[in-house]
Amino acid sequence: MPPAPRADASEASVGHDGTMTIPGLAPRAGLGGIVAVWAAAAVIAVAIGLAAPSEWRAAWMPVGLAGCLILAFTIQLLGGHAEGFIRRVAASVLGAMLVMGLIGLGLGLASLFSV
Repeated sequence: MPPAPRADASEASVGHDGTMTIPGLAPRAGLGGIVAVWAAAAVIAVAIGLAAPSEWRAAWMPVGLAGCLILAFTIQLLGGHAEGFIRRVAASVLGAMLVMGLIGLGLGLASLFSV
């Protein structure tokens, strides 16, 4: 089989006229996963408040926060989007800490004023 004829360099050159752009992919929404971790933190904090004795509640809150950290990593890894991963995990965990802290503050104040 004979080799294919080669095109002349002037015919094969590809130029750039400045009008072609690369479309950006639509970013996936990460807010749903972040809010899901916050909601889970609220549920975990209330469950700790209901199930744990008042003297052990403060000891169980970091365990619940560790569960929120694992949940945040899992949700963000399953999302499959690498850009902003650390920011989304940090927002999830910091929000969970704030939610659990506020609920823990409420539980602490309630235990102070209960007879």
